[in-house]
Amino acid sequence: MKSRYIFSLLVLGSVACFSTTNAQTTPSKPKAKTAAKPAAKKPVVTPAAKPKATNAKKLGDVAAKSAAQDTSKKGGNNPATDPNKNNSLSEEIIVTTAYKPVLADAVKIRRNPSLEDKTPYKAPLTYNSIDKRLEQNTAIKQLEAAKLAAERDSIQYNNYVKLGVGNLKTTFGEAYINNGKDEALQFGAWAKHFGQQGSDAYKQNQSREELGVFGKSIGDVNTLSGRITYNYGSNYFYGYAPQTPPVTADPAHQHFSTIGAEGELVKNFKDTDRVLDYALKAKGYIFSNAFKARENNIVLTGFLNQTIKQFYAGLGGTLDMSSQKDNAYSINNSLLRLNPYLKFQGDNYKIDAGVNIITEFGYSSRVSVLPAAKAELQVIPDYLRLYVEAKGDVNKASLKSFSDENPFIGQNINIKNSVDQLDLTAGVKGTLAPGLGFKAEVFRYQIKDMALFVSNFLPVTGNNQFQVIYDNGKSKVSGFRGELDYKASDDFDIFGKAEFKDYKMNSQLEAWNMPKFNISAGTVVHVTDKLNITGTLVVRGQTKDLPYTSSSVLSLADQEKTTPYTISSFADVSAGANYKINRKISVFVQANNLLNSNNKTWLYYRNYGFNIFGGVGFGF
Repeated sequence: MKSRYIFSLLVLGSVACFSTTNAQTTPSKPKAKTAAKPAAKKPVVTPAAKPKATNAKKLGDVAAKSAAQDTSKKGGNNPATDPNKNNSLSEEIIVTTAYKPVLADAVKIRRNPSLEDKTPYKAPLTYNSIDKRLEQNTAIKQLEAAKLAAERDSIQYNNYVKLGVGNLKTTFGEAYINNGKDEALQFGAWAKHFGQQGSDAYKQNQSREELGVFGKSIGDVNTLSGRITYNYGSNYFYGYAPQTPPVTADPAHQHFSTIGAEGELVKNFKDTDRVLDYALKAKGYIFSNAFKARENNIVLTGFLNQTIKQFYAGLGGTLDMSSQKDNAYSINNSLLRLNPYLKFQGDNYKIDAGVNIITEFGYSSRVSVLPAAKAELQVIPDYLRLYVEAKGDVNKASLKSFSDENPFIGQNINIKNSVDQLDLTAGVKGTLAPGLGFKAEVFRYQIKDMALFVSNFLPVTGNNQFQVIYDNGKSKVSGFRGELDYKASDDFDIFGKAEFKDYKMNSQLEAWNMPKFNISAGTVVHVTDKLNITGTLVVRGQTKDLPYTSSSVLSLADQEKTTPYTISSFADVSAGANYKINRKISVFVQANNLLNSNNKTWLYYRNYGFNIFGGVGFGF
């Protein structure tokens, strides 16, 4: 029995020693004082029980199930509890079991961590500084026009044909063909015809035909364009003096034929401060008429222009070579023109300063140095601009230009170049109100050897074939010119132009066949999207004419003793209308000389009376 008690005491002592050793090696933190719970009864080991082998785990489990006890003996040097503050550091700790931590369910993490890398990719950024001067421009800049979407009915067609007929045996036709919209290449052809037969005089017939082809290529640096044309005009000399009518009326037939060609190379525009611009152009024509008169012409033109911000410097040049041949002469009439210039341009001003140096060679040899200057000043922005101009040039005499102005010229036309020695112009232009633009100027021209048309009655046939004479010396022309354009809306536009001149001649009594005033006006009215109406008014002042046989031999004193012919002033009113049936088909009508007046542009050559024609147009 004694041995059993001794063995039990040894086991309990070993357990106590092992627990004490663990408490001394494991650091512990002071815990807050908790309320003491009543101690549970310890299990009593009876002497009759057999000793069993136990381990620390089983002992710990048994201890964890037991209630917690306050194991502190209130020892140590705690000043709050120990009045004797000089006590040494000593505290007795009774360890009942090994600590087993228990984690509450509320703080457990029941989800697995995500292993996917969701960090967004950020590309490396690079910055380049801009070497640009800061412009302190507070002025309001002009807004760019907004591009409107093309309406369905306004889509352009590549090809168009127009045909019409009317009274006075009028025939009319036009045709235009091209390759369509291509920003780099354009080419096509056109043809026109117009013919009439008047009833106021025998052989009061006329016809005009025109044919042409063109092409244009736009490159990255240059633009190349060219065209070839053929023009034909036909009429009769139906004007007779009523005092001496011919026994048998047989008006002579006149026709003009012109074959022309031209080509141009231009550097494309670039909006930069410094740029060198250039252009080259070549053109020419071969002209002939019914009297076997011939004229050949070749013109070479070019210019160089250097731009430095608002400063321009350049040189323009023209080589104009011509030869004229008729029954009475065969001459060469050519000239070389050089135009060096300087230009300054700012926000409110423009200044052009240059000279025209013209050298004539051929049948006449002469060098002329003439001004070419212009200045413009903006007085009220967007409303009023003042300008002055001084220029001079050589007006080259040409059979083609004379026939274009007067189709009733005869044979052996006098060829002599005239010179605009000094043309002075001062004016104002701008906008009076929204949609109302104007231009008004006064001028004074000084012309040497001014060209004039005069009547030339042939003794055999008696019809009038005009000749060209010149006012030898200096002629002075002064006057006023004004323009007005009022666009009330996109559907209504009215415009007009008036010119008044006063002539001071040197060797001629009058400026023969030169009217002292011309007035022209017109209007365009878009009544609906399908109906357009147009109207024009032309008023020409009175002119005077002197027979060629008299004017060529009479002095100025003798001319004052004669009675020149007088051609009365007249007014001509015309109107037209165009109606669009659908996107492809339209009809039109045109009425001329609505007043049916007895107009005469040239002596004894009556214009056509009231005439009307109409037809249909087709686009495809």
